[in-house]
Amino acid sequence: MAEGSPETDVIDYRAAEQLLAARDPRGAVKLLDSVIARHPEHTAARLLRARAFFLSAQLRAAELEFTVVLEREPDNAFAHFALARTYERANRPEQARRHFRLAAALDPRPDYLAAARFDD
Repeated sequence: MAEGSPETDVIDYRAAEQLLAARDPRGAVKLLDSVIARHPEHTAARLLRARAFFLSAQLRAAELEFTVVLEREPDNAFAHFALARTYERANRPEQARRHFRLAAALDPRPDYLAAARFDD
């Protein structure tokens, strides 16, 4: 595989964002794989790839990527919320509840609070 330039990586990242917005998560994953292979420390690319995995129902891959993001950014409320949705979709409600609650504690947005079900 040819070495990508920093400019090419930015273009691929932006194109992956567009593919995800256009509901082509598998296309986004393909672009992000090469970006992450060259820049494994790029947390934003990993978060985008995790979202793409989730949207393409690759739940185990999504879980692994969201977990990597949270190891690097434990205060990322969105990553906790998205990981919770992944667990919820995989029928793992206790793990989902924990991350819904962490997301709501970090960012008390109405959708995070509703999902956290603190009243239960």
